[in-house]
Amino acid sequence: MPNLMSYQYEILFTAILLILIFGLNSISKRAIRRFGRTSAIDLNSRKIIFYLSNLTFFGIGFVVLTLIWGVNLREFTVFLSSILAVLGIGFVAQWSILSNLTASVILFFSHPLRLGDRVRVMDKDFDWTGKVEDISGFYLFMRTDDGRRISIPTNLVIQKGIEILQSRDDGPFDSTDEDEENEAP
Repeated sequence: MPNLMSYQYEILFTAILLILIFGLNSISKRAIRRFGRTSAIDLNSRKIIFYLSNLTFFGIGFVVLTLIWGVNLREFTVFLSSILAVLGIGFVAQWSILSNLTASVILFFSHPLRLGDRVRVMDKDFDWTGKVEDISGFYLFMRTDDGRRISIPTNLVIQKGIEILQSRDDGPFDSTDEDEENEAP
């Protein structure tokens, strides 16, 4: 059995890495929570961003951890490129899934569209005018003026364009915000 003292630097760097990853993850969660509150983004949308943030930090942590423990860099890059190639082929086969996820992130961070807004989707074939009820990872859900509940893929929302007829901040809005304690950790 190998002596633990021979791995003292690896153990030290691993501990530092874990503290750093958990600390950065905690800071990013607070920032996402604060941004979500100020931008009136619902709890489900924030959870999606929490999970993406976790995935990013722990993915980076895994890569750095394998390098700390002496995995051969050439073998690791072959392994990583193989994984990325398989994922790339899978995403090309399902390009609409990737485009919907990307469009959801764009809607979350940089689009003025918010829950409760009364909007019109700019489409020459359909008259989609109504109130935005939810924006998930793949769909925008809205209740039309005639009472129908429709779902539109988020990539179409980005492509078609949205006219905001009445912002949530412009008029009365009756929403029951869920308790912030129920948010993802």
